[in-house]
Amino acid sequence: MAKFPKVYIIILNYNGKDFLKKCLLSVFKNDYPNFETILVDNNSTDGSFEMAKSAFSKLNFIKNQENLGFSSGCNVGIRYSLERMADYVLLLNNDLEVEKDFLTRLIQVAESDEAIGVLSPLIFNGYTKKIWFSKGKISWWRMKSIHQKTIKTNDYYKSSFIKGCSMLVKAAVFKKIGLLDEDYFLYWEDADFSLRSRKAGFKNIVVTSSWVYHFEQSQKNKDSKIYWLVISGLIFFKKNTPLILRPYMQILIILRRIKNTADVYFKRNKLALSVKKAYKDFSDAKF
Repeated sequence: MAKFPKVYIIILNYNGKDFLKKCLLSVFKNDYPNFETILVDNNSTDGSFEMAKSAFSKLNFIKNQENLGFSSGCNVGIRYSLERMADYVLLLNNDLEVEKDFLTRLIQVAESDEAIGVLSPLIFNGYTKKIWFSKGKISWWRMKSIHQKTIKTNDYYKSSFIKGCSMLVKAAVFKKIGLLDEDYFLYWEDADFSLRSRKAGFKNIVVTSSWVYHFEQSQKNKDSKIYWLVISGLIFFKKNTPLILRPYMQILIILRRIKNTADVYFKRNKLALSVKKAYKDFSDAKF
């Protein structure tokens, strides 16, 4: 590359003490020469923010006064970055570790085509080292997002959506379509942003030579995870379902609610009450 565009790496933290230090150590070992790192803390109570302040003097720190969720929390860092003339913004989960050259390889591909707007590395499961995400697809008929986990030999290729846990975005994308949609507290905001990016004419790209490792922590509280997956999925499909499919989508939601009612009544699923609450809260809210 003739020049090295300025990258701001935003790491959103909420009670991530067990993994945050390893994440930051790997980030500061990366070989890209022109980056700043911002730790945006969503009012953690486990000492992780204080640990980072004492151990990493090169970090920029922003502490929110409450847990704003993923979209709103990241947007605080995105605004900070854009105000400082970032060329790229990289969203990175606090439970990720990165390869030394992951960012250099992402930028090389990003700079090769003006139409490339949002990029992802290959994401591996940190525990098993198997691929966790190699491509994303939205199934409108099934109302779900699909993670493909196959190894591809292409240097890079298009993806319907990019995962927010490791998402590199050109500043031009934010300037054209805005920031993450703050109607999403947790989950599905990445699919929504990716879809808006594609509609605006940008390409969503996965770069196979760039590798990161995800030590996923969301499984520790399955009730919370299923609640946010359901309500955020409902928000996504209400906002984005093609007009011709909307009657079908309404019928599918009714059928799923009937099934959920039966699951609660017959106690067939331990997570059924969380799903029921998600449906109720979605119905009560105005999106």
